Amino acid sequence: MKINVEQVTDRLAGHGEGPAWDAATGLLHWVDMLAGDMLSLEPGAGAVTRTPISSVVCAIRPRRAGGLVLAVERGFALLDADSEKPRILPELWPAGTVRMNDGGCDPRGRFYCGSMATDDRPGAGTLYRLDTDLTVSVVLEHVSISNGLAWSRDGGTAYYVDSGTQRIDLFTVDAAGDLVDRRPFVTVPAEVGTPDGLCLDAEGGVWVALWDGGAVHRYGPDGSLDAVIPMPVARPTACTFGGPDLADLYITTSRPSADDPTPSGALFRARPGVTGFADWTFAG
Repeated sequence: MKINVEQVTDRLAGHGEGPAWDAATGLLHWVDMLAGDMLSLEPGAGAVTRTPISSVVCAIRPRRAGGLVLAVERGFALLDADSEKPRILPELWPAGTVRMNDGGCDPRGRFYCGSMATDDRPGAGTLYRLDTDLTVSVVLEHVSISNGLAWSRDGGTAYYVDSGTQRIDLFTVDAAGDLVDRRPFVTVPAEVGTPDGLCLDAEGGVWVALWDGGAVHRYGPDGSLDAVIPMPVARPTACTFGGPDLADLYITTSRPSADDPTPSGALFRARPGVTGFADWTFAG
C-alpha cells in the first residue's frame, strides 16, 4: 500500500531529526541538529518556533512533570516548561569526532540516546541511558550509527536501529527493564536505503525512515513490508505520530546540499490510516 504525504513547513532544517509529540502542550518538536536548534510546530496554527539549545541538539522527549529532556552533542540537557534556556548536564566524553544521534524513552521513564562518529567509522558509538536521578549508564558499546529506538505498547519489546547493520533489531525487556536477547527483526537491502529513525503504531507496526531511500516503510508485527510512503526527498530521517488523535505521521528530512532542488529539510505529514499511542516520557 502506498500512502501520500504533504509538506507542512518550508525547508527549515539543514539536518532535520528527532521528532517528538508533546501531548501536554500540543506541540510537535524536532531538531535542526547541526544548527543546535529545536523547532516547535503548533499544528493548528502552522506557526514554527526556533529555540537555540546548544552547538548540536539530537533528540527530544517530553518530561512527565513538564518540559523536555534533550540529547546534545556530548550528553544530555533538561529544558523546564517555563524556560527557553536548557540546563546542560555534565559531558560524557571530551570534544572530538563523536556526537549523540538519536534516542527515546522507556516505560520506566528513562531516556536513551546513542552516539556515532562524525566520520562514520564503524564501532565508535555507544548507547547511553539517562536515569531519572540523572545518572548515566552505558547500555551498548561498539555501535556504528545509533539511530531509532522505541518500545512496544506493552513495554515488553524494544526496537532498535544501528544503521551500520542495515537492520531493525528486537530486544526483550527483562524484569529489571534491561534490554536483552538482541535479534534481527528486519534487514533492509542497501539498495533500498539505510534504516534511520523509527516509531511504532497502535497495531504493532514499525515505521522506519530510509536515508537515501526516499521513503518511509511500515513493517507489520511479523516483519513483512505492508506500506510505503514515497517521499519527494532522498533523505527522510525519522518519524513520529502526533496530533490530538495521534493519527498524523510526521516525518523529518535532511538537506544533502544547499542547492538541492527538492524540498529537503522540510517537515512532512501523512495520514496512514492507523494511529500511534501515547509515547513514553522522561520521569526525571
